[in-house]
Amino acid sequence: MRLPLSERARTLQRIFGAIVALSGLVALPSALLAWWWGEPTVLAFAESFLLPFVAGLLLWYPVRQARYELRLRDGFLVVSAAWIIACLVTALPFVLGPPNLSFTDAVFESTSGLTTTGATVIVGLEYLPRSVLFYRASLHYLGGMGIVILAVAILPMLRIGGMQLFRAESTGPQKDSKLTPRIADTAKALWLVYSVLVLICALAYWVGGMGLFDAITHAMSTVSTGGFANYDASFGHWDSPLIESIAIVFMLLGGLNFGLHWYAWRRATLGHYRADAEARLFLGIIAVATVVVTVSIWQGGRFEAPLEALRHSVFQVVSNLTTSGFVTTGFVDWPGLAPLLLVMLAFVGGCAGSTSGGMKVARVQMVVRQGFRELKQLVHPKGQFLVKVGGKRVSESVVIAVAGFCALYLLSFVAMTLVLVADGVDIVTAFSAVAASINNLGPGLGAVAAHFRDLSDFSTWVCSFAMVLGRLEVFTLLVLLTPQFWRD
Repeated sequence: MRLPLSERARTLQRIFGAIVALSGLVALPSALLAWWWGEPTVLAFAESFLLPFVAGLLLWYPVRQARYELRLRDGFLVVSAAWIIACLVTALPFVLGPPNLSFTDAVFESTSGLTTTGATVIVGLEYLPRSVLFYRASLHYLGGMGIVILAVAILPMLRIGGMQLFRAESTGPQKDSKLTPRIADTAKALWLVYSVLVLICALAYWVGGMGLFDAITHAMSTVSTGGFANYDASFGHWDSPLIESIAIVFMLLGGLNFGLHWYAWRRATLGHYRADAEARLFLGIIAVATVVVTVSIWQGGRFEAPLEALRHSVFQVVSNLTTSGFVTTGFVDWPGLAPLLLVMLAFVGGCAGSTSGGMKVARVQMVVRQGFRELKQLVHPKGQFLVKVGGKRVSESVVIAVAGFCALYLLSFVAMTLVLVADGVDIVTAFSAVAASINNLGPGLGAVAAHFRDLSDFSTWVCSFAMVLGRLEVFTLLVLLTPQFWRD
């Protein structure tokens, strides 16, 4: 005899059923566009919409009345399961229609889209139907906003990875971890700001010389700091300083705290950008890295003119630090320290509360200041030194949480790199593949400089896991792997 489900289990089933159904809805716009354009992909997108939508309804309907106040522990399960389910469901169009990927590669592609990583296993992007290209960009659009809401509204409540830092160091808009009193209102405010930025970016691309379709899809990829392009050459397809400049502006906006954008929208002011310590450091890193990369590639003879070297350096530094992953000429063959430095920038990433990946500027800033505090303590053992960000003292609990996050982040990176090497991947490729995945960067070095299609299925799954792990701030996913989590 089957035992009845507990109210908690029924509530989780209701939530997961809704997630499956809603994930299926992602394919609907592309199905309609395929029908409008008369493309043969219409059936694949229609099936990708109907199958999960019906399955989700069948899960949801029997328990639709279930109500249970979820505990903090349930939050980790719901957030992690939501992203994993969405990545699996949204892979269907890549299997059922062009480019007809294997399930492993399809999950990698969809995961890369939703986590705004931008890595791909597809070669010959310009030959894909427009509906498929739109679908890839739409994954970035939805994933990018999901990331901001996750970072601003959800993770602070779960109190993981030092995301409570918002309360400690913010200059105004993030002071109470929420932009508005309710999470629902916060989500609506962020969606509005995010969508307006995408619209403005699309118009700018269009005026700058892109076709309307390319402008819309690349705007979704740019503001989300995703990196999916419609051409294998990425922004090198246009070779346009104007288009690259537009991309730089909106990658920067995507890499800044979206709370700052909301505050600028609400109060019609820009002064708080200068007042934000994390934003200042973010721009400072870009300036220093740009100078270093420019000198390296110019002296190395990659570009003859200094201005040409500066043009490509600033684009690639912004692209990699914000973990967008767009390229112009590609940086794998750049001389000197440039390729390694550009990959390492992704470990820093953008600002907290942005669509960027990486450990985030605020965390790196705090860990470095904690390191200097320890040096001072060695010289003056009886001294009392504080860790401050933005002129405000950061509590010890937040410092410890951030240090723990960085430690687990780097340990996870090392472990997965060793796993890829054990699978037969060369060291450079393994290092950069995991770095590009866990930091949600996209392009790497070695065999993954342009695409990930040459990796084995096992290594591809490891990279897919790394993308989700990095995007969910490590703790959210790793806590599910501990035996203590499943004990009541």
